[in-house]
Amino acid sequence: MTRPYNFSAGPAAMPEEVLKLAASEMLDWHGSGMGVMEMSHRGSEFISIYERAVSDFRELLKIPTEFKILFMQGGGLGENAIVPLNLSKGGVVDFVLSGSWGQKSFREASKYASTHIAASSEDAGFTYLPEPSSWRLSSDSTYVHLCTNETIHGVECHTLPDLKHLGSNAPLVIDFSSHVLSRPVDWSRVGAAFAGAQKNIGPAGVTLVVVREDLLGEAMEICPSAFNYKLVAQADSMYNTPPTYGIYIAGLTFQWLKRQTENGLQGIAAMEHRNSVKAELLYNFLDNSQFYQNKVHHSNRSRMNIPFFLRDESRNEAFLKGAKDSGLLQLKGHKSVGGMRASIYNAMPLKGVQVLIEYLREFERTSS
Repeated sequence: MTRPYNFSAGPAAMPEEVLKLAASEMLDWHGSGMGVMEMSHRGSEFISIYERAVSDFRELLKIPTEFKILFMQGGGLGENAIVPLNLSKGGVVDFVLSGSWGQKSFREASKYASTHIAASSEDAGFTYLPEPSSWRLSSDSTYVHLCTNETIHGVECHTLPDLKHLGSNAPLVIDFSSHVLSRPVDWSRVGAAFAGAQKNIGPAGVTLVVVREDLLGEAMEICPSAFNYKLVAQADSMYNTPPTYGIYIAGLTFQWLKRQTENGLQGIAAMEHRNSVKAELLYNFLDNSQFYQNKVHHSNRSRMNIPFFLRDESRNEAFLKGAKDSGLLQLKGHKSVGGMRASIYNAMPLKGVQVLIEYLREFERTSS
């Protein structure tokens, strides 16, 4: 049976190879007599799973040794509170807003710190990322927050800003939930990064945090112990019982990523090339159509989340029904912005994008 193509923004499609392997190990992991969900998180079996996952994640993204990798819970929304509780010291935090997730982060952090909007594209409907040269950064900022891929609005920061070049000594904190592992990261420009797993890594329930060691140890007193980065780092993510099965699936996904090759490239480089090809195909089709439109500025278009609109929105329901009948799932846009959205994360094959374009073309032809 051919599986439909799932364009959900998250929880999202996962590599079929990973799902099949997990299914085969569900009742008995490597002859242990236990499934991973049944293991003690402190037992040697799970510790080996955890240690390989950490090692592979560090290798894939070339994360320097001065950064700690934490497997936590609470998702991106949780981190919107956990980050200021750990890093703001109750002081000033700068925010650059280019979509809904930046807005949510700003509002949540305002409960724990003095928040300042350094730049925003809200007046343009969040269709672009403000140029770093236009950012009005605070002189006493404890960190600068940027969502580097806005899942809902489809705006991506393709080159991380150099805050020192902008005159700021504050660390950059990035929410890279919806583009994690789709491209390399310049860690010389990052103080901390976090990502919910449910887009490019695995099932909902795991949140990965990458934080520079020199930023640990200054959490606010009101920060819950289970969310204190220093305590979690000292306990190797075992301060409380971690989401063990989610970590296991994440580890399988990391192994799958390491095996990927494309155009002579391997791992993350291969995925970046593949993702660029997929996104370019879809954007080129949309740009050359009089029936559909994408409103995001060309230089800030996301490779992961591609929102688009039918120029005649009275046809939306017919479009979605036809898509589902054609094996193309979860194309409805977020309720806050409407329209359509195709999320084409790492697990989405090129063939899926090609089939989507075929459907878009046919729906346009039969609707004209």
